[in-house]
Amino acid sequence: MTERQPLDLQATSIMTVLCLIWGLQQIVLKVAAPDITPLMQIALRSGFSAALVWILMLIRKEPLDLLGENLRPGLLVGALFAIEFFLIGEGLRFTSASHMVVLLYTAPIFVALGLHWKFPAERMNVLQWLGIVMAFAGIAITFLLREQQNGGSNMLFGDLLALLAGAAWGATTVAVRITSLANAPATQTLLYQLLGGFIGLMVAADLLGQTSIKFSALAIGSMIFHSVIVSFASYLAWFWLLKKYLASRLGVFSFLTPLFGVLFGVWLLDEPLEPSFVVGSILVLAGVVLVSGHAWLAQTFARKAV
Repeated sequence: MTERQPLDLQATSIMTVLCLIWGLQQIVLKVAAPDITPLMQIALRSGFSAALVWILMLIRKEPLDLLGENLRPGLLVGALFAIEFFLIGEGLRFTSASHMVVLLYTAPIFVALGLHWKFPAERMNVLQWLGIVMAFAGIAITFLLREQQNGGSNMLFGDLLALLAGAAWGATTVAVRITSLANAPATQTLLYQLLGGFIGLMVAADLLGQTSIKFSALAIGSMIFHSVIVSFASYLAWFWLLKKYLASRLGVFSFLTPLFGVLFGVWLLDEPLEPSFVVGSILVLAGVVLVSGHAWLAQTFARKAV
């Protein structure tokens, strides 16, 4: 088994680009919404990306055994993936992209809680529990201290959908970890999720009457960005990094994504930054870093002490 490396200049550069791309996701969905609804964008990008993953598997001569032993967990993660992005697509109709990206990135909190009860090795320590408390305190501040004139109940509902999307993302990660998919090729796991997202979200878009598309340059550009760059290239780059570098270091670094998302939302969409959201976001992100990066933080402080 290849020993994972600490982050070097190559990994840092790639992660910075990936975080920029991921931070732009919700912004692009929101910008293109007048021409193609977020739900339809995500459904189509999932289908296009699934086709690209399938072609890649053919080129690599990887077995396409979707109906084998991984079928049941594959259907589960596909359904959870569809639920997550349904909540994202609907949430963006009510809340800002900035709120969406921060609340979506509470997913590691739900992963840590889920794995805590399943694996003895994943039991959380005092530092991680402190992170859990900080994150949920931040969520409470974001929801309870909001100024009513900034979106009112509609924005509050969108924020709730964003938080539920984070929980669904966390549930997907836990499902991959505790089922046979833990030993499956990354391309197969990704294909299950993309196919589940495509089928589930196309059905949802049809039932909700959100299938109309205005084939503008903006809509086409959004689809290319999401299908080729986000759901295909960036995910494969992420899986490659996970195979070569320490996952804990990559996980902490990835929390640049919500920061970029907020900056892009304010800069490109003129989204307001309420004081309660700023304070809540700081607590949420600090809590998530404590939960996911506790080992890296402990090692860093230990080296400084020596």
